Amino acid sequence: MITSTANAQMKHVVKLKKSASYRRKHHEFLVEGIRMVQEIPPQYLKRLYVTEAFLARHEKLFADKSYEIVSEAVFKELSDTMTPQGVLAVADCLSHSFEQMLETGSDGGYPPALLLLENLQDPGNLGTILRVAEGAGITGILLSKDTVDIYNPKVVRSTMGSIFRIPFCVVDNLFEAVERLRDKKIRTCAAHLQGDNFYGMDFTKGVCIFIGNEGNGLTEELTSLADNKVRIPMKGQVESLNAATAATVFSYEILRQRGG
Repeated sequence: MITSTANAQMKHVVKLKKSASYRRKHHEFLVEGIRMVQEIPPQYLKRLYVTEAFLARHEKLFADKSYEIVSEAVFKELSDTMTPQGVLAVADCLSHSFEQMLETGSDGGYPPALLLLENLQDPGNLGTILRVAEGAGITGILLSKDTVDIYNPKVVRSTMGSIFRIPFCVVDNLFEAVERLRDKKIRTCAAHLQGDNFYGMDFTKGVCIFIGNEGNGLTEELTSLADNKVRIPMKGQVESLNAATAATVFSYEILRQRGG
């Protein structure tokens, strides 16, 4: 049993929890909780840590896996939650290709339907968007490099497993990415308060919706590159929606039009 956070493995796990640059350097991230750990594809699972109490309750579930037992006190230092379940894994970062996302829709019948996220900062928003994207059949998600790290423990937890199933990639240069979308005849639509009512548009063809920062929206530079500006119609005095809510409305209208 590991009983000290001075243990080299434990130091590594704590750094993975706290530092995005450390996660990128080692190409690893943390997955916590029984449901999320069970979602990890076998080829991505690196190491598994459990408490004695957790193992006593769930030993059959992990009978075919190797693991390290850690003390309750140590596990609290590793955990990113207020009430740890007692199981945590180190996993390899996932690898997805932008080019692969451009080839076909998730159902294989329609052209790509993508979301491009610029400078989102709220981990819960990003995690929710991944869940929504999977549910609505979105082909993939493009993330600006200044968006919150997708491997942030709070993001991973809020995806409820979708991080392992919806393709995504970080794009170093959004402007080059937009040019690539244009080359593939994928229409780009910027979510914008001065846009056209998106319910009147055809989303059965290739499309990418741009969604911006929670407080400031999309930058003017990225907005100017889009083929269209689109908005969600509002009643009352509401001016805009939370980024994750907006992504949900856009994504499910795409699904509806595509026979979902």
